[in-house]
Amino acid sequence: QVQLVESGGGLVQAGGSLRLSCADHASGRTFSNYAMGWFRQPPGKEREFVAAISWSGGNTYYADSVKGRFTISRDNAKNTVYLQMNSLKPEDTAVYYCAAGFRIRDVRLFQGDGYAYWGQGTQVTVSS
Repeated sequence: QVQLVESGGGLVQAGGSLRLSCADHASGRTFSNYAMGWFRQPPGKEREFVAAISWSGGNTYYADSVKGRFTISRDNAKNTVYLQMNSLKPEDTAVYYCAAGFRIRDVRLFQGDGYAYWGQGTQVTVSS
């Protein structure tokens, strides 16, 4: 089992930075077997893929809209995945969710239904 808890959201001005964290409180040593993803849901829009990191940690993937600005990373010793967000834009405003999928890879990394476990979400608001 996996229990994900996000933190680090908040209000920031355009051009600023935030770092989101997502800690797994339940899987223990099996956390390293889970690919991790970040998704977001802007106001009035559908959920969209933001970034993913393979369960091995060797590969990262980004949506075109955040490439070069956001960085996903993981610390398996702390059972935590991070999303460093730089050069934030008002269009990055959304509820951000982390998700875990047991050894998923390839196209499933980009699809919400590829992940079995989700956090509760954290609000990120970027003011212009």
